[in-house]
Amino acid sequence: MVKYKMVEDILKIMNNIEQVRNIGIIAHVDHGKTTTSDNLLMAAGIISPKIAGEALALDYLDVEQKRGITVKSANISLYHEYEGKPYVINLIDTPGHVDFSGKVTRALRVLDGSLVVVDAVEGVMTQTETVLRQSLEERVRPLLFINKVDRLIKELKLTPQQIQDRIVQIIKEINGLIETYAEPQFRSKWKLDVRKGMVAIGAAKDKWGFTIPYALSKGIKFSDVIEAYRRGPEGVKDLQEMAPLHVSLLDMIVRFVPNPKEAQRYRIPKIWKGDINSELGKAMIECDPDGPTVIFVNSIHIDPHAGLVATGRIFSGTIETGDEVWLVQARTKNRVLQVGLYMGPHREIAEKIPAGNIVALLGVDKARAGETLVAPEYKDQAYPFEKLRYISEPVVTVAIEPKNARDLPKLIDALRKMSIEDPNLVVKINEETGEYLISGMGHLHLEITLTFLKENYGLEVIASPPIIVYRESIRSSSKIFEGKSPNKHNKFYISVEPLDETTIKLIQEGIISEDQDPRERAKILRDRAGWDTDEARGVIAIDERINVFIDKTKGVQHLREVKDTMIGGFRYAMAEGPLAHEPVRGVKVILHDAVIHEDPAHRGPAQIYPAVRNAIFAGMLTSKPTLLEPIQKLDIRTPMEYMGNVTRVVTQRRGRIVTVLQQGPMVRIIAEMPVAESQDLATVLRSVTAGRVFWGTEFSRWAPVPDSLLWDLVRKIRERKGLKPEPPKPEDFISL
Repeated sequence: MVKYKMVEDILKIMNNIEQVRNIGIIAHVDHGKTTTSDNLLMAAGIISPKIAGEALALDYLDVEQKRGITVKSANISLYHEYEGKPYVINLIDTPGHVDFSGKVTRALRVLDGSLVVVDAVEGVMTQTETVLRQSLEERVRPLLFINKVDRLIKELKLTPQQIQDRIVQIIKEINGLIETYAEPQFRSKWKLDVRKGMVAIGAAKDKWGFTIPYALSKGIKFSDVIEAYRRGPEGVKDLQEMAPLHVSLLDMIVRFVPNPKEAQRYRIPKIWKGDINSELGKAMIECDPDGPTVIFVNSIHIDPHAGLVATGRIFSGTIETGDEVWLVQARTKNRVLQVGLYMGPHREIAEKIPAGNIVALLGVDKARAGETLVAPEYKDQAYPFEKLRYISEPVVTVAIEPKNARDLPKLIDALRKMSIEDPNLVVKINEETGEYLISGMGHLHLEITLTFLKENYGLEVIASPPIIVYRESIRSSSKIFEGKSPNKHNKFYISVEPLDETTIKLIQEGIISEDQDPRERAKILRDRAGWDTDEARGVIAIDERINVFIDKTKGVQHLREVKDTMIGGFRYAMAEGPLAHEPVRGVKVILHDAVIHEDPAHRGPAQIYPAVRNAIFAGMLTSKPTLLEPIQKLDIRTPMEYMGNVTRVVTQRRGRIVTVLQQGPMVRIIAEMPVAESQDLATVLRSVTAGRVFWGTEFSRWAPVPDSLLWDLVRKIRERKGLKPEPPKPEDFISL
């Protein structure tokens, strides 16, 4: 009964934007996000107080319950009263494992605040830094909950002063990251002031926690907490009653997370590059429920009964069942069949939901994560939200086939649905072998995908051992090569050279993109990367793997008519390079001249694609071609006596130690290692430290494979793909 009364209350409050908060829980894996969420659900009457902390209510997928980790983002709308006033808190619990960081990126786009959860013993880890950086990049205000304080008492047996020192150290580290990553206008305002109550301290598993103002009002000291644990379960129970965690957390969220109207004033100019002075722009800045509808879709879920469910943030207007919406990227119209809000795994139907809230929609079947929905009458003013920038890329692949051949159509359908739900999962068919290849962010991402195939779709599959994904690139510039079409009627004169690191960074950070105003892009390339004016103005394509196509031709007849086909040829070449059919990265392709046949019948894709591709490939093969391998950053903490063992493991696997920091009896080792060398790293690290180690990983960068390994690796990849072992020569693509 409580739940349904709550839904009605929530829908009423959603209309008062001052009383709405949108927040996500973000953290390193295993630091206690989902247990923290359970405490908040308990407060909202969604789950029984008896099982909060164990229910993992937002981990409603079987695989999450079994593994004790979150692999997707779960939404819920909570009801909370603060100082006699009711509030709606739209909460998203996000994954902590680096392999699922794409889901964090997508969640942050629709939030205004983030609750960073840090394990009091492990402290600020790699993924803590990563998710906090992501939060600040999206202008999402962070708050802090230092969890598992019971470990400082029971495991480390610290004194009240030592506990206080540890907490101060963690706050200092988080504030240091805010200083580093926040934009200047937010640095001082968003730094965490523990005295004001921007930091909560507690133990989610034991359901207690407090902020300093709360502790002062109740007369609680650290010595009281230690004493409560000494007294055992009864003492902890007293602490739960005196300082219930959900009260401090929800009060902190209401006080310090801005309401949507306040947040959208500074967030919209950052995440939406349309005209702020247009009717759409003004309505979003004001979070106007009576303005034109604008919704950003951050995630897609396929419900076995209802079909495709799109989740998103309403930045302007009010969405109602039956409304038509224009999908800006898909360039099509869909009718909304149902509007709802989330209660964990359940969707509650609502007649309409206003701006500033998170919504679940049925009927927008063409929408994908990252889509922008607008009222159809405003489609001419519409502009998509900034592309979501992921901190990692799919770098591990497995080839799969169904155990039972008759399950192939079922497998194809399952993979299609899964890649819609998870844009970081890349699915393609190997044309030579007929295998289905799935690429993910890491070993765990693929392991979970295979588990989903079995548990959600009943599919038994045979999977190859994990294959590392490489990139092809070049280390010098080429001369101009002539690429001829098969009918010899079209010719393209092309050279290639490596893209400079500054330009690569500008593209990675979204400062330069294919769809921005060409004059603005040219100015940035000239001023910040030192590009020549002609080249900067001539950019006609930038692909997703950071390659650039430049047109430096003058007055070539019919070139305009084949421009799109020519760009298609460039993308075709970049998708699978000449060395080993791996994707190309960091290459600048320059078109100097061209001869185009006047008759459209002689210049279709079948003629243009190979002509462009062949010239590019000849250029690449004469420009010191290489493979780039994914490198991951390791953040390892272990007792000092095991430092030598750990550094030996890293260096034996082609890794390098970046820094070593002593933190009390522990040592923190920051290192880099090729992903190719890390498959059984977890087992080995545990073995050489007697299990006394914890670590985090994240994608760091792409780096050239050492020359001593390069050609052997190229041959192995080619053989695996069913190609001739020896890579091609320039003359295989053009006549020299």
